[in-house]
Amino acid sequence: MIKPIIMKKRYTLILLALILISCEGPVGPPGPPGLPGQDGTGLLGQVFEVVADLNAGTNFEYFVEIPSDIEVFESDVVMVYRLMDVFEGSDIWEPLPQTIFRDSGILLYGFDYTLFDVRLFLDGDADFGRLDRDDTDGLIYRIAIIPADFAKDIDVKKMSKVMEVLKIKDVKRVN
Repeated sequence: MIKPIIMKKRYTLILLALILISCEGPVGPPGPPGLPGQDGTGLLGQVFEVVADLNAGTNFEYFVEIPSDIEVFESDVVMVYRLMDVFEGSDIWEPLPQTIFRDSGILLYGFDYTLFDVRLFLDGDADFGRLDRDDTDGLIYRIAIIPADFAKDIDVKKMSKVMEVLKIKDVKRVN
């Protein structure tokens, strides 16, 4: 007889707990307003520009330190673009890696990065000693840091689309 009474009390307590947990009261008053600031989209993407020489004097690589005012997260997408030409006043940017075929062989303009720097490099089977200075000296690059949540919605192969989505009008040259 004692077991059924204990079981009834347990079921009553469980039922009472479920009723109390599932109850909802009225919504409370709103919290205080935050400090005034700039409206934003939460998009923190940045683009900056560098001029680099990828020649024998630099061992065909160039390290770019990411400016301290730009924070790169593990989830960010880093893209690098090389200025290929200017046509009728418009810059023509090509994303890296980029392969170029020359009479002396194949050139590969590539990059890799950490959270703190970007390494631009020249690779391939071309005779680097016979390269034209236009292929190695005074190369202009733009480096874009794009939050991963937005990178999937951007055509990252087009520098103009990245600039448009990130709402960037002016690009700072860091060297």
